[in-house]
Amino acid sequence: MKTPHCLAVAFLLLSSLLFAAQDRDLRSLREALTHHASFDSGLDADFSRGDRTMYFAGTPKGATPGPGEAIRVVPGAGRFGGALHVTKKNPIRPYFRAPGMIDYQAANWSGSVSVWLKLTPDEDLEPGYCDPVQIVGGDSKKGFIFLEWSKDENPRLFRYAIRPLFEIWNPKNQDWAKMTDAERPMVQVARAPFARTKWTHVVFTFDRLNAGKAGVGRLYLDGQLQGSIQDWDLTFGWEAAKVQLVLAAAYVGHMDDLAVFNRALTAAEVGQLLRLPNGVRDLR
Repeated sequence: MKTPHCLAVAFLLLSSLLFAAQDRDLRSLREALTHHASFDSGLDADFSRGDRTMYFAGTPKGATPGPGEAIRVVPGAGRFGGALHVTKKNPIRPYFRAPGMIDYQAANWSGSVSVWLKLTPDEDLEPGYCDPVQIVGGDSKKGFIFLEWSKDENPRLFRYAIRPLFEIWNPKNQDWAKMTDAERPMVQVARAPFARTKWTHVVFTFDRLNAGKAGVGRLYLDGQLQGSIQDWDLTFGWEAAKVQLVLAAAYVGHMDDLAVFNRALTAAEVGQLLRLPNGVRDLR
């Protein structure tokens, strides 16, 4: 018969083995992480391989540069700890400078962005396009990566788009809103699972951009693949120093646990992110 002491030792040994196995499973994610903004105590990132500072574009003339009254951190309101809350549509665009965090490459460029969102789009968003996350490079005609809600449809459509050089994706200079779905390099979700009563996990990946038609983009919602952008020539013309990660362009709602990775995550890794008990801080 095993003694209580033996059982306790066995339990501790088993716990140690399980912890070590879990740590090994997360090692690849940990090594790929380049940026994490928890919004627990402020707007700046908690961790970054580049610049941790959040900057602001679009500040009205004469106003002090900053987030304004509509963009704030709310302690305890997040999926994990605090959250970024945008209370109304406004011209200010918070952004992080990409070098070191998103290292744009002229060939075979890959990466992933993970974020939690909470809103009811048809009730919370104001008219017009809404982009909760963008990756920009100074000139949208030379490339543009973004999440968006459409401007006119009811219900609002949720999209992930990778727009390469303008002459590739839009040679006829058409209005984005008037193009057919097949003409737009995007994944579109008609009824995405967003609501102000719960958090939705969003991950988008881009793999081998600037490699002709080898490039692929994928969108995941709550760990489930929604679709892929492929069979497009996803060639960009950016300057690496000008690349930015932009947040909350016309967005109204909560945002939490923003993370960036330097490669395209696998479906299994997206599932790991979804299940982290304390969010991305478990990787640090």
